[in-house]
Amino acid sequence: MTDTSKLHYTAEHEWILVDGSIATVGITAYAAEKLGDVVFVELPEVGSTVAGGTVVGEIESTKSVGELFAPVNGTVTATNDAVVESPELVNSDPFGAGWLIKVEFDTLPTLLSQVEYSALIGE
Repeated sequence: MTDTSKLHYTAEHEWILVDGSIATVGITAYAAEKLGDVVFVELPEVGSTVAGGTVVGEIESTKSVGELFAPVNGTVTATNDAVVESPELVNSDPFGAGWLIKVEFDTLPTLLSQVEYSALIGE
């Protein structure tokens, strides 16, 4: 389990773990809970360029379809094939095995802290 206090967050319910110039991105437990049982995940191609704030993937559940937003500008360096094969990982381990993409970035935009994100979702 990832230490969620060390993560950054977006208002679109993504979490970001920064390691040098690589951002590992997933959706928060709050988002996973609101989506319900995830049954399909579509992620961008490795090597594709993404722009912060744009839709780069789709997360379908039994209740709805959610969008994955890129939190940073950069190049996708990895996607989590395990999540594509077993979408339920998004629900069972959103901050660990349920990560979605890794993006190499130059500049980290202003993101939310855990305290700010908790206030956003009313926790």
